[in-house]
Amino acid sequence: MPTTPEPSARMGSDGFRSLVSLLEVRNWMMGRWLLSEGQDGDLVSSDRAAAGRPLRVGACLSLSGRYARFGRQAAQGLAAWRTLDGAAELIVADDRSDAGTLKRVLPGVAARSDVLLGPYSTVLTRAAGKLAAEAGWLLWNHGGSGDDVQRASPGHIVSVLAPASRYAEPFVRHLAAATTGAPLWITHGRGSFGKQVATGAEAVAQRAGVGTMHGDHLAALPPADLTGPWDIFCAGSFAEDVGLIRRARASARPPRLVCAVAAGVRDFADAAGNAEGVFGVGQWFPGAAQAPDLGPAEADFLVGYSALAGALPDYPAVQAAAAAVLAAHCARQAVGTARDLLWPAALALNARTLFGDFRIRPGDGTQIGHTTVCVRWTAGRPVRV
Repeated sequence: MPTTPEPSARMGSDGFRSLVSLLEVRNWMMGRWLLSEGQDGDLVSSDRAAAGRPLRVGACLSLSGRYARFGRQAAQGLAAWRTLDGAAELIVADDRSDAGTLKRVLPGVAARSDVLLGPYSTVLTRAAGKLAAEAGWLLWNHGGSGDDVQRASPGHIVSVLAPASRYAEPFVRHLAAATTGAPLWITHGRGSFGKQVATGAEAVAQRAGVGTMHGDHLAALPPADLTGPWDIFCAGSFAEDVGLIRRARASARPPRLVCAVAAGVRDFADAAGNAEGVFGVGQWFPGAAQAPDLGPAEADFLVGYSALAGALPDYPAVQAAAAAVLAAHCARQAVGTARDLLWPAALALNARTLFGDFRIRPGDGTQIGHTTVCVRWTAGRPVRV
């Protein structure tokens, strides 16, 4: 039997297509599932042995472009879920991290799908949500945490992940418990996601009695005449966060404690050079959730994902899998996939997946059950705080 090479954890713009070829061989050899080319170059995964007609789960994801680091993880997370579910097909199209491409390809994916999952990133989810409202779809949002996105289209968007304004909660609670009195420098990137995270961090800090200072953008650090220790929380793109953390820690008066959204994923250590002691926040971390009511157990998913991707997942993979679990559950419980059946089913659902708790606000579909997780890099790996 030929040896199948391990897929690289770091792939170029065409890397996911290469990974597809590896997975086709590996999983044909294992007799578990097939991933093949579908219409219009989409990726279609199906379980030929499933009894009856499988549920078709569609999504546009960033397999290339600026969001590909996490879009590919989401695609791999869906593939792992599909293998464990055993009664579903996947239709995944590459949106190339571009809103124009998304608008062009999403209608075709929606037409071929029973349930429709959103893209990765707040920017692309905002565009997908507008399309969903115009076309009458229901979009299961796993990749856009922006508060405005989650509440923009009531009845058309079901959000699985905690809103951006609540990202900083576990880190700020940690600071408040430490009672050191050091001010927290809060800064954000250019996009709306970072601004919403920073605004939420300020609000949480005020409620917790933590003093704050503000940076207008990620290029700014506290003034040189600041006396005493200070802490920093930054929310930007992955590259923006990494760049600021490097500069802050190399400054003449480095911060006492450092927290960045980017530090919530495993790629941060390689990108930052020295991650030791840095706090990160994210939507999920292994061991954070209790046993699920719906879908696979965390241990089973981690084994399945690692077998496919050759690495452990970060939260983009798990939140995509959770969206598929919830969408499939509602469709099967409602015995239908029309929006007027799925929306009430989602509203009534109060459950837990491997990702964590799920409950949406009835008025607009904003996620109110799920909470973020804080980690700290210790001995070369992130450890839950």
